[in-house]
Amino acid sequence: MIKTSLNLPNKRRLDLTMVKRRKNPDEKSPLPSLDQIRRVRTGNKVSRFFRHIFEHNNIRKILGTNMAVAIIASAFIPPTLALTEPDNTMVSEETIPLTTERVVQYPLDKIRLSQGYSFGHPGIDLDGITGEPVYSIMKGIVIETDYSKYAYGNAVLIAHEEELTTLYAHLSKINVAKGQDITTDTIIGEVGATGRSFGDHLHLEIREQNYPINPFLILPR
Repeated sequence: MIKTSLNLPNKRRLDLTMVKRRKNPDEKSPLPSLDQIRRVRTGNKVSRFFRHIFEHNNIRKILGTNMAVAIIASAFIPPTLALTEPDNTMVSEETIPLTTERVVQYPLDKIRLSQGYSFGHPGIDLDGITGEPVYSIMKGIVIETDYSKYAYGNAVLIAHEEELTTLYAHLSKINVAKGQDITTDTIIGEVGATGRSFGDHLHLEIREQNYPINPFLILPR
């Protein structure tokens, strides 16, 4: 305690006593100690530090309760909620044409089945008109071409993946050669009636390991 008096007459003398305020042992310090921060289980070190400061009574009196709460809450906002600048990426409206290659297709543009697969007929006959384009049902390589007046007549034999081969018979014209790589867009020949045939049509056989199978097991439905 510090006591002082002003130099005045006795009747008007004013004594001033200044008493130092005793520290309340229960009052928290505005700045937390390292032990205090460690005892707080929730939040990271930064958020625990600022929470201790702004929960202090003196700080709350200065800033106000609402501001203290707002600052404490901001310490817990995840960084993913932070505002980001708008994306100014330019989006082009130009369309890019997409091309797809058919894996399996029919050999003719118009499909008219005239005879199906059976034990005595190891393929299918597709009705057509002489000169219609004939396509390979899959990409592959030509392994044989045959020009004949008998049996299959003018025919093309093509090898594909997985030990599959296809035979196209009774053609009026052959447009490919042995050893040629072909795709589903290649015109391998034209519909005809050569060989043992009773009218214009395409005879198609599909063989697996040289054994004929029902073409409808491979052709799209």
